[in-house]
Amino acid sequence: MIHHPGQSSGDSSTGERSAVVAILGAGPAGAACAAHLGRLGVKGVVLVDRHGFPRDKTCGSGISPAGIRTLQDLGAWDAIAPHAYRIGGLRLVTPGGREVWASGGKKAEAVVCERRVLDHALVRHAVDSGAELLAGFHATSIIEEDGRVQGLRSGDAGEVRARFVVIAGGAHCRLGLPERRPRQTVQTIMGWWRGVPFRPNHVEMIFDDALRPYYGWLFPEGPDRVNIGIAYQDAPGMPRRNARAHFRTFLDKHFRERLADAEERRGWAGHPIVWSDRVDRLTRPGALIAGESGLMTNPATGEGIHQAMRSGILAAEAIRDVVVGCQPEPSALAGYERACQRSFRASFLAGRAFLQLMRTDALDWVVRAGQAPLVRALAAKFFAAG
Repeated sequence: MIHHPGQSSGDSSTGERSAVVAILGAGPAGAACAAHLGRLGVKGVVLVDRHGFPRDKTCGSGISPAGIRTLQDLGAWDAIAPHAYRIGGLRLVTPGGREVWASGGKKAEAVVCERRVLDHALVRHAVDSGAELLAGFHATSIIEEDGRVQGLRSGDAGEVRARFVVIAGGAHCRLGLPERRPRQTVQTIMGWWRGVPFRPNHVEMIFDDALRPYYGWLFPEGPDRVNIGIAYQDAPGMPRRNARAHFRTFLDKHFRERLADAEERRGWAGHPIVWSDRVDRLTRPGALIAGESGLMTNPATGEGIHQAMRSGILAAEAIRDVVVGCQPEPSALAGYERACQRSFRASFLAGRAFLQLMRTDALDWVVRAGQAPLVRALAAKFFAAG
């Protein structure tokens, strides 16, 4: 069921709704949580988002093998697979300009799926699973009473009061979150083109000196459409770089000839990636934090889709345990945080170690030493990481 402001399923005079679970944000984390709650038999789930669907979102749109498995666990993969472009290999360029091609093998196949398609499919799956989608609800504050989160408030669309609130509003969301959490911010900017030559079913990752320890990429979104972008981090205490000028320099260096006859499809767009290698402080009385709101993004690859969906599933299971009386709330919420740590902490620490390695000349040294097979193996492992 989809509602818009003014279409109230609660008290129409006050715009107040009652729910068992209110979920802030209908991206992959929120939609996965709502869908899994429905599969677990929890009724009274309201999913709120300030946007309607389908909607565009700036993102590289890569989904790792772990992300595909999570979509399968949700029962949503069959609706998404026809719209996803399969990725089976990787072109890696070292800071010194050396090139290596890597195959991930069948077990490491990934896909690229436009976020407009992926997010809409997940929201539809959540609604089909019994959730109510309240589109156009711009949450401006949480409702907190007696030391417990008890709902969400919008300036113009009323309130949703709930037994539990799941905060899944993305990296920019600050509602209900703990202050001064340790975080790192990575800048990205990207564009979309048709007619760019590329090897079918391969992504490209270019570790340019100017981007260290991050990289530029080419992600094919279909047989004739690509997404090209860069990720970089401004040095602490230094002026922020001009993202567009930085991107133009990268494109001129690495893609000038391949873009000569290409057609640009959309304007350039950028967004920050926020991450932490600490997976903690994800709950408070009445509330669970999921996805990018909880800084659960891989620090090396920048992928957050798998972590968002998986944390949404884990949040749903913790809430179910309380609702049906399997566990008291403090125990279930502590279990949710431990489950997220088990799921992500090792890969996040490995990602941070990978970033430290990329600050050195290790890739070029290995290739110069004639160890390209080792680079291919490392690249395939990196590519498959969730």
